[in-house]
Amino acid sequence: MSDSRNAPDASQSAHAPGEPVRHTRAKGEPRFPDGPKPDPAGSHFERRIRSFQPRRSRVTAGQADALQRLWPKWGLDIDGQQVFDLTELFGNDNPVVLEIGFGMGEATVRMAAADPGTNILAVDVHTPGQGNLLNLADQSGLSNVRVGNGDAIILLREMLAPDSLDGLRVYFPDPWPKKRHHKRRLIQPEFLSLAATRLKPGAVVHCATDWEPYAEQMLEVLTAHPDFENTQADGGFAPRPDYRPLTRFEGQGLDKGHVVNDLLFRRVQR
Repeated sequence: MSDSRNAPDASQSAHAPGEPVRHTRAKGEPRFPDGPKPDPAGSHFERRIRSFQPRRSRVTAGQADALQRLWPKWGLDIDGQQVFDLTELFGNDNPVVLEIGFGMGEATVRMAAADPGTNILAVDVHTPGQGNLLNLADQSGLSNVRVGNGDAIILLREMLAPDSLDGLRVYFPDPWPKKRHHKRRLIQPEFLSLAATRLKPGAVVHCATDWEPYAEQMLEVLTAHPDFENTQADGGFAPRPDYRPLTRFEGQGLDKGHVVNDLLFRRVQR
């Protein structure tokens, strides 16, 4: 799932943060012995159409160091082999929000710092982003972030208990713009039905995208789903909430004239 480029070794500890790591591993040597696994679920589950595409890019020395130091403390591989006790995972019984796809983690850290009373379980398959998020959380002295590695569908279906989540965030997912790839988009009726079983009544699903056709599809799918209701009285898109920071990626899109749409839907009791 994650990329499989070269890993650092002890001889590279003098590299400056931000410098690409270059090291030739022996055959079969794990990339990060104490870090995220390349394919945590392995062949335990069916192969199906995926909504994500692993990105292969270099891991910097700082990111690699964070993965080695902090993964045993704050990281978790999504292998589908256990159901998480979220109170045990975070060390408290604060509300837990699942964030699917966090990029390089800057926005996640800003939201976690602004709301320390909410725990964030952030899931992605991008190894550099995982390392960057861990590093930023550590530098900020945060204790309310955990980083998941792997398929969010397996996490929801196999590893989270019913009614265990207080919110779901999906910011700027891959829009899969080509029509033949629309089936790969994450926000589909089947995904929402699964997510609804793990969200408490009243929990909010918050999506954001700068791809307008995908925004329209999200609005249509969420509006039609019986487990969710729009928080907007007019049934449309929502203003960007103050708690969702403007990201660098989003700012670049706005500079290019892109329109960013937020959707806020509440899990209803049936």
